[in-house]
Amino acid sequence: MATAGGIPPDIAGLWSNNLVSYAQKRAALPLDDYCEKHGITRDSFIPAYWDMCTYKGHVYGLPTTPASVALHWNKKLFREAGLDPDKPPELDAMSELLTKVEDGKIVQMGFLPAEPGWWNWGWGCFFGGRVWDGESKITCDSPDNVRAFEWVQGYAKRYGTDSLQTFQSGFGNFSSPQNAFMAGKVAMELQGVWMYNFIDKYAPEIEWGAAPFPHPEGRPDIARTSIVEEDVVIIPRGAKHPDEAFEFLAFLASTQGSEILNMGQRKFTPLLDVTPEFLQKHPNPEIEVFIDLAHSPNAVTTPPLSIWNEYMDELTNAFDEIWLCRKTPEEALGQVRERIQKRLDWELRRQEVLD
Repeated sequence: MATAGGIPPDIAGLWSNNLVSYAQKRAALPLDDYCEKHGITRDSFIPAYWDMCTYKGHVYGLPTTPASVALHWNKKLFREAGLDPDKPPELDAMSELLTKVEDGKIVQMGFLPAEPGWWNWGWGCFFGGRVWDGESKITCDSPDNVRAFEWVQGYAKRYGTDSLQTFQSGFGNFSSPQNAFMAGKVAMELQGVWMYNFIDKYAPEIEWGAAPFPHPEGRPDIARTSIVEEDVVIIPRGAKHPDEAFEFLAFLASTQGSEILNMGQRKFTPLLDVTPEFLQKHPNPEIEVFIDLAHSPNAVTTPPLSIWNEYMDELTNAFDEIWLCRKTPEEALGQVRERIQKRLDWELRRQEVLD
């Protein structure tokens, strides 16, 4: 709003999935010339994080604090179930062994696709699916995506939607000791690099591990799949001090600035090279797992679409319909594709006119 009103700040922080919208609406200043002047290039960054800051060949932001997601597991619950607590989970088979039902009620789940529910749109990624073709076609109902959501719905059918809803109603707030994973109600959970911060604060006694989310049988080509995200910084168009603003952005993109910031947040840096001291002093015992996933060729980013938030909402709604067994995956995802394809066609025509 400040940018549209002509009184923008000199620097603004965005989530990476909002950058394309700002670039399309010309609310962010292109940074190509500044990057060239300061010697900042793609070669210094983990590719996925740099690419999320570009649109149509131009740089509109710089990465600050990146993230990747991995499967976390509770080693104590594994040990109690007779499983090797130090072996990365195989998921479905282990989930059944870790699930407990008392007096007809679920009291512990090995794994729950709806928890925490932040990437309900993205389960297809872990089965080789993608939500668009990279150009103009919505592909959310591709065979790989349908297979993923059939797997999701399999949990609902196996344990019952009513039972699962009752079980989930007992979960506390994410940032509290009543968090489902930290309270020991869910033994395995897909979570980001930031999860260590909350475990350290609310449940430091937990023994836990993190590993890449398991790939489907017969698909070693999609091993080490992870959804990667980041915070970015931009200079809004019309900023009064763009030169000084970029001096600060350049510091954030340096080894020193990036390591100060990401050690403070207990994340890893978006840079390819880090100092040995950064890894040695990092408090997260699994930090290298998340770094490795960020480098994976199967690191998945949200598509650079200005309609992404709308698309994500539609996919999340479809997940709910599938999870509650109100629709088949083919039906729910097919309806999303039809709606969003029309929306994308319109947006591409509009953008062509603007360009």
